Parts: sequence; structure tokens; C-alpha cells
Amino acid sequence: MPSELIDQGPHRSLYRYRTPGKVIPTGPPVLLVPPPAASAATAFDLRRGCSLAEHLVSTGRRTYLLDYGEADRRGRDPDLETWVDEVLPQAVARVAEDVDGQPVQLVGWCLGGILSVLAAAARPALPVASITSIAAPVDFDAVRPGGSLSGLARLAGGFAGGGESGLLSAFGGIPRPRAGNEYKISEIDRYLTRPVMMLANLDDADFLAQIEAVDAFTEEMLASPGRTVAQAYDRFFREDELACGEARVGDRRVSLSEVKAPVLVIAGRDDGLAPWRSVHPLTRLLPGSPDVRFATAPGGHLGVLTGRKARTTTWARLDAWLAEGSVRHGLRAARPQRERQLSRS
Repeated sequence: MPSELIDQGPHRSLYRYRTPGKVIPTGPPVLLVPPPAASAATAFDLRRGCSLAEHLVSTGRRTYLLDYGEADRRGRDPDLETWVDEVLPQAVARVAEDVDGQPVQLVGWCLGGILSVLAAAARPALPVASITSIAAPVDFDAVRPGGSLSGLARLAGGFAGGGESGLLSAFGGIPRPRAGNEYKISEIDRYLTRPVMMLANLDDADFLAQIEAVDAFTEEMLASPGRTVAQAYDRFFREDELACGEARVGDRRVSLSEVKAPVLVIAGRDDGLAPWRSVHPLTRLLPGSPDVRFATAPGGHLGVLTGRKARTTTWARLDAWLAEGSVRHGLRAARPQRERQLSRS
């Protein structure tokens, strides 16, 4: 989707998707938050017809994307505190400024969902209207014994001191091509039946286009900054901090009870990397939120966000959720000056 860079800083680039001339964007803006991996932002704009960014823009949402860019290979990669205290809050503040001070509706996928919740908890005064967390596991112990994640660990070997490499690859923590291979292992049933499915759908151009787009995305999975991955693994999963309702960020502990915004949690029914049992516990850890909801939708780790069925399932639930935000915070038309600026770009 066409977009323009509106802000840039250390470890972040903030883009605003261009609005078609016939659409007048209204309601609180939406900020798409991927996990901190160079190619992860593509998940929100996978291909025409299966692009959440395209969908949001076409339905009249002011839509923004936080892109982290390439990981720093010179050893200056950021830690978890940087993402929670600097990168995300600065992006939220800039988006709010761009829409005359309206609060921002965050939509995070995978680790992007966890970082969104943590940023809102660490800074309750942030102008956050709501949070949607999609395919974001918070309780590793909730995965049943012998499930996909634990099986992945045995199949793929250790990482970061013996960690669950499949989960880390989902977070963007394993360099390509290993990340792509780990992702395929986690969806092993689909990859085994894939040749048969392709033969059965040779006359379905949309099916083949989706296969091609997912393949391209998987091959482009890059490593996220090493310190972030190591800290996420140690604190969120090995020590199971998030399942207890808090996490260490820098030299302090951040409690999820400090989240004051409404939260929608969505899990993929076929997600081998973040099964719904590991996603659902987030709903019990947000006592300060005025509204917490949980939903499941068909699809695996990527499919639940941008699969061919997402339009009528995940996106439909998200549309209703964002519409409620518009009711809470009002429908403000863009200022004429900003409309002219968008049309020129």
C-alpha cells in the first residue's frame, strides 16, 4: 500500500498510509505494531486482497505503521526497555499529534501485541484508545505437553541458551533461512499436505497467490535484535513473568494491571507457534482495563492475521472493535489543511 514516512528515530520509522481521495478518514487512528523484525511489517500488507492495511484504509481508518528497520549488526541492538519506554511511546505520541491529539488504537501482532500491552502498562498516560493483541502468547506453561512449541524445541534444537527456537523464530529471533525452516516445522502438517492442496487448486489463482505471498514472507524473515530476543525469552517464557501479570523492564517491574485501555485478544485456532491456550491467559491479567475480550479465528500464526478467511473473521471482529472506539472517542474529520497535504502526497 502507498505510504509516506512522517517520522523517524533510532530503531523506528513511522509511516502513514495514503488515503484514497474518495475516502474521508474519521475516528481514532490505528497504529499497526509488528514484532521487531525487519520483514515483520509485511505481515500487515501481505498482498492485495489479503492486506490488513489495505482493508483499514478502505474502510476509512487513518492507518499508520511502525517499522523497526534492519537490526543493528554492529552490537548496538536495543534492549526490551528501549522498545517499551522509547520506540513505541514515541510512535504513539507522533501519531496522536498527526491527528490533532486523538488517542491511538494499537493493533499488534505476535511480540508486537505484547510490546503494545507493556508500553501501555509502563506509561498509563499514553494516548492509547484501545489495544488489539493478535497471536501473542503470554503463558508458555499453558501449552499442553507435547504441543507444537515444545515439539519444535526438540526438533530444532536450542537457541539463546537452549530456548524454544520455534517460538523465537515467530518473534523474528532467528536469522534466515533458519527462521523460515523453523516456521515451516511449526506448520508441518500443512507443508506435508501442500503438494496435494496445490494440485487440487491449480485453477484457483487467489489460492496460488496466497501461497506465493506467504512463501515470500517466510523467506524474508530476518533476525530481530539479539538482546530483545534474549530478554523476551528469559523473562516472558523461561521465567514465565508475563503469566504472573508483570515483567521486568530495565530496573523496574511493569504490572499489566496498569493497562487502562480496552483490550481485544485474538488467537488463531490452528496456530502452532502461539496456541490459543498460551494467548488466552492475557485476558485474566488486565484487571485495570475497562473492557477485555477474547476471540478465536481460523488460521495459523500468520493466517489469523492476513489469511484468506481473515476478512470475514479476524478483520470483521477488528472492524467492530475499532468502531466502538470511534463511538467512545468521536468521529473527527481531518482538517482541510491536512487533507490537502495527503492528496498532494
